[in-house]
Amino acid sequence: MPTNITMTVNGQSVTKEVDARTLLVQFLRDDLQLTGTHVGCDTSNCGACTILVDGKTVKSCTMLAVQADGSEVTTIEGLSQNGEMHPLQEGFREEHGLQCGFCTPGMIMSAVDLLERNPNPSEQEIREGLEGNFCRCTGYHNIVRSVQYAAKKINEPKKAVTS
Repeated sequence: MPTNITMTVNGQSVTKEVDARTLLVQFLRDDLQLTGTHVGCDTSNCGACTILVDGKTVKSCTMLAVQADGSEVTTIEGLSQNGEMHPLQEGFREEHGLQCGFCTPGMIMSAVDLLERNPNPSEQEIREGLEGNFCRCTGYHNIVRSVQYAAKKINEPKKAVTS
């Protein structure tokens, strides 16, 4: 049975009619054309579909779109601001934290939540914070370095703009 839902996705209000059985990942990819959220295992094991719902990580392959009604949803596409990459996106580029890139959006979204809760995590805390996100290519070392890069960048003092 179709249901109207409204949510804020990457800062934009969205109202759509969806089938009550539509998964949030399907809604994002098929209805909103936000294909950065990947479908991997369909069982919430791999983490490729990880997004933020109301600021917390969610595996969107096991959440119905109607469950996100009224929520604020952030996908990988919503991280960059004013044409500038989020520090985690930059970190993955600078520290070679990806190979095939399939897991990257989910890894980055999980790391966003981690750095919100712990802005200066240890290597062990990063590894624990990324549990539930699988990478079949990298061995994780450069992923951890990418998160460390972002944490350092986020924590550096902002330079005053002078005119």
